[in-house]
Amino acid sequence: MRLTPTERDRLLLFSAAELARARKARGLRLNVPEATALIADTVCEAARDGARLAEAIERARAVLGPDDVLPGVAGIVTEVHVEAVFDDGSRLAVVSDPIGGGSGPDAPGALLPGPGQPEPEPAVRLPVTNTATVPVSVTSHFHFFEANPRLRFDRGRAYGMRLAVPAGSSVRFGPGESSEVGLVPIGGERVATGFAGLVDGPLDAPGAQVEALRRAAACGYLGVPDTPEQEAGR
Repeated sequence: MRLTPTERDRLLLFSAAELARARKARGLRLNVPEATALIADTVCEAARDGARLAEAIERARAVLGPDDVLPGVAGIVTEVHVEAVFDDGSRLAVVSDPIGGGSGPDAPGALLPGPGQPEPEPAVRLPVTNTATVPVSVTSHFHFFEANPRLRFDRGRAYGMRLAVPAGSSVRFGPGESSEVGLVPIGGERVATGFAGLVDGPLDAPGAQVEALRRAAACGYLGVPDTPEQEAGR
């Protein structure tokens, strides 16, 4: 059986969550990886059941309480992000305060930004419209080209780009809302693995953009041109 990297990641998450469920059933209190996996898997399974985003998040918030985890875990796991496949497409679910441990800059394990860290200067600006009936959030280092198919924007110009926002932050698009976003090129070795599975390899490999555009068109993504070859070459 051949699996995409996204499918392998989903099976790994499920396995970790099953281990957490088994230990919880034996009366053991969960550690950080176990709690995180169980919360994230609850979102994914709720989406598979046909639940809407808000309902999936509420299910995830109800799966664990402070007494189910080791001391300090509730203060560390203050937010869980997971990409889940809902009936109307793949969306980022953000489960805030999932164990009731509180959040904010004073919480244990909180990330504090350094002084004077500006946002990256955008290389591209694109208008984006959320045509879905639910909010869509995209995190800072998600390959924006592969963002939720119900977001309408120029996919060709977004290829190889990410949001021009500080690392770890996200941008939320409300239902029916339109806004302009800034994008910067993905750095490092420029390899996109996972996400929505439209690339799963080097971004700059010969023919990679054309193939990604074709896959996006086949999957019904909005904003894909009729002629991927011309778009990739512009």
